[in-house]
Amino acid sequence: MTKIHAELGVLPIGTSSPSLGRYIANGLKKLKKVDGIRYQVTPMGTMIESEDIDKIFEAAKVVTNAIFDMGVVRVETILKIDERRDIDHSLEDKLKSIDKTT
Repeated sequence: MTKIHAELGVLPIGTSSPSLGRYIANGLKKLKKVDGIRYQVTPMGTMIESEDIDKIFEAAKVVTNAIFDMGVVRVETILKIDERRDIDHSLEDKLKSIDKTT
């Protein structure tokens, strides 16, 4: 089955502090409960992997709503999706292919 990859970035807007870690942590706590996905946190966003595009959208919605639930009134959500149907590649496989060429 083909895996779908996505990069999710969320930006709470209008918070009382420039520090956003607690909002992101709450989003990740809720993301752990979404079945059918794997994810890797990076300093600039979260990589999501699933065999079902609807699970990618669900993950983005869950994270965004977790931030809204903290009282934030505006959240910018950036979702970049890479869906390839000719081969079955994991996030790790993508990194390995880069390593081979460097």
